[in-house]
Amino acid sequence: MTDIVTAAMIVIGDEILSGRTKDKNIGHLAEMMTAVGIDLKQVRVVPDEEDEIVAAVNALRARYTYVFTTGGIGPTHDDITADSVSKAFGVPCEYEPRAYAMLEANYASRGLEFSEARKRMARMPRGADLILNPVSVAPGFRIGNVHVMAGVPSIFQAMLDNVVPSLRTGARLLSTTIPCPYGEGTIGGPLAEIQKAHPDTIIGSYPKYLDGKFWTELVVRSRSQEAMERASSAIEAMLSEIAKAA
Repeated sequence: MTDIVTAAMIVIGDEILSGRTKDKNIGHLAEMMTAVGIDLKQVRVVPDEEDEIVAAVNALRARYTYVFTTGGIGPTHDDITADSVSKAFGVPCEYEPRAYAMLEANYASRGLEFSEARKRMARMPRGADLILNPVSVAPGFRIGNVHVMAGVPSIFQAMLDNVVPSLRTGARLLSTTIPCPYGEGTIGGPLAEIQKAHPDTIIGSYPKYLDGKFWTELVVRSRSQEAMERASSAIEAMLSEIAKAA
């Protein structure tokens, strides 16, 4: 079986933590990773503070195959992601020649000053590769296994489209859903035994409430079709036994 490939995400920005901005990037990344067989294992939201960003980057890049960051690569004083990632890798943060030239040409074509603030968007860790931005030109960057991208959803999504083809992917996680007419209190015990008997699956239990009644949506996930079907059959048998005893 293909090796399991993992990822983590760092969402950077005081505006996310304050609630002024509602994140739209986590769900999109999760969907994209699932589609290509990469397990998104963790998401952290951190403030615009260098020490917090450095700690998160170093912790997650050591643990997961890929790390994706969003936010903090704009032109203002609080956009400190490039500096923080540079510090995490122990390299200088400096103007990247290609990024600088792209931005300079873009602002010239629009008759706008290439100000010191705008030049900040060409700064990145020494040795980083560009992640192209087809929406607003200002690029993201990749260093090691860390991919640094914009927080604006349309730009993040466009950058991610450019990144995904370069990633090592794994076996896709298959899933099937089994509706269960009983609440978790009824099925909790036997469901735990089924999970224990089928360690090559992940069984999720999601309580629902409709028309005054609790019911449960059961989701079985596995990288093996056969394993998923075996666990599903065990769940179906368990539900039949409960129905007989009712």
